[in-house]
Amino acid sequence: MDYMSEYKRWLDCSALSADEHAELAAVADNQEEIESRFFAPLSFGTAGLRGVLGVGLNRMNRFTVGQAAQGLANLIVSNGQAAMDRGVAIAYDSRHFSAEFAKQSACIMAANGIQSLLFDELRPTPELSFAVRHYGCIAGINITASHNPKEYNGYKVYWEDGAQLPPAEADVVANEMAETDIFTGVKTADYDESVKNGLIRILSKETDEAYLGEVIKVAVNPDCVKQVADEFKLVYTPFHGAGYRLVPEILRRLGYKHIICEPEQMKIDGDFPTVKNPNPEYKEGFTLAIELAKQNDVDLIIGTDPDSDRTGIVLKDKSGEYVTLSGNQVGVLLTDYIITAKKLTNTMPAHPAVLKSIVTTEMARAAAEKNGVACFDTFTGFKFLAEKIKQFEQDGSHEYIFAFEESYGYLCGDYARDKDAVTASMLIAEMAAYYRTQGKTLYDAMEEMYEKYGYYCEQTISIVMPGVSGLQRMKELMQELRDKPLTQIGTHKVDYTRDYMPGTRTCMADGKSEPMELKGQNVMYYELEGGTTFIIRPSGTEPKVKVYIMAKGENKAEAAAKVEALTAAAKEIVK
Repeated sequence: MDYMSEYKRWLDCSALSADEHAELAAVADNQEEIESRFFAPLSFGTAGLRGVLGVGLNRMNRFTVGQAAQGLANLIVSNGQAAMDRGVAIAYDSRHFSAEFAKQSACIMAANGIQSLLFDELRPTPELSFAVRHYGCIAGINITASHNPKEYNGYKVYWEDGAQLPPAEADVVANEMAETDIFTGVKTADYDESVKNGLIRILSKETDEAYLGEVIKVAVNPDCVKQVADEFKLVYTPFHGAGYRLVPEILRRLGYKHIICEPEQMKIDGDFPTVKNPNPEYKEGFTLAIELAKQNDVDLIIGTDPDSDRTGIVLKDKSGEYVTLSGNQVGVLLTDYIITAKKLTNTMPAHPAVLKSIVTTEMARAAAEKNGVACFDTFTGFKFLAEKIKQFEQDGSHEYIFAFEESYGYLCGDYARDKDAVTASMLIAEMAAYYRTQGKTLYDAMEEMYEKYGYYCEQTISIVMPGVSGLQRMKELMQELRDKPLTQIGTHKVDYTRDYMPGTRTCMADGKSEPMELKGQNVMYYELEGGTTFIIRPSGTEPKVKVYIMAKGENKAEAAAKVEALTAAAKEIVK
């Protein structure tokens, strides 16, 4: 594609508003910026679209969103009238233009004869997944860029099971988009008229009630909350996003009486003014919440990202300092707690299973298997965990009791098929109450996990590779790793290399390969001597390469030292 020709096409297009035209005219002398905006369309995959807001082919704007909506509409129409009649659920988060893109998508669906079920205001991502299943929709749309910086927005598409769009359907949408002229090929209808004629139906509190009714069923041992509710206090922050109503509400329904919400971050604001990055992974975002916790002598803080699918927590340690837990640590705590609580309440299924991704801590496997629970790996991304849940439903081999990823995503229950910060917040609060009845804090519980299951340490390193050159470098890096296999990383010898694209595991000593069940993803996985793991993969949603290091040691210090040494090695490999 000739990016300059495409730039001129947009610049000359009468469909652009004065502001949009001015934005493009302002970069006329900046070749690098023009190339960045027009070198290729935003890629539509199983996670939909995600990109920086702005005018251009490689940006999130009303034209690229319209093209995606028309592509999805074409897919639904191709499935026949019955699919069209089932409709599409549409939700959005607190980001700039999220509400506008959601409304626009509903109007495009209406113009194609497809009913939309549009939420009346921002909602958590998992409630959208729930709504697709609850109302029997053929698909769902969520306008969100999750935990990305404020400059981003996204267009996530779900299929009829409430999970993200499967690869085959995603390919159809991508092909339809390629065949749809971005300015003249998108149908649209009048919003008010579509509401009147029923092609746009507004979802409100009745859906919240149905959703919360399912979430509360996931509570395993809520009686322990009653025992401590009079004195237990916790702090909650939604990071200016969609969890602001439903997370405090589910905590109240669980039985908590003292939920202290951080007032500044309860304000809905797509600029996320109180944080550099609206990601509960980073302690910096909890600065205001920690101050509030100190003032109220609170030892548990829960935070959810702007679309309320990821959950982070901050705990007070033994010295009184506030510390963040990693997604791996929270996942292991919940794995152990859910198993313990299900045994206590006699609700453990006959063939229980815990699900995690290949880049998630092996400590979860130790916690599950030591308690007689199977543990299965999937590729990174909750859509793959959802596929495994669906497989269990179909073959009856296991019943999953918990699924999680290291990236702060957790799910329990069968009402949704995407990570849920509302449910996770409830389970974390229930777990904290349980340990309080034992005279312990969650920090104490985490220390006990290491004693029970071993000393594990993990680190994720993200190397940003922006723009056209970054995409090329990512491709080159992954090809280099295949062309010149690593035999040693730092001081650690590589015992086995797993290439998840063809799905092969190769012994480095004799060069013999064996097939693996998982295949078709661009991931290189190195099993190092001593049980340490080193994984490299390009991010599916951001211009970065991710390196995951997972180590086990005789004690905390040894495990941490292994990770530190490999972190230095990673920066030499990924340049």
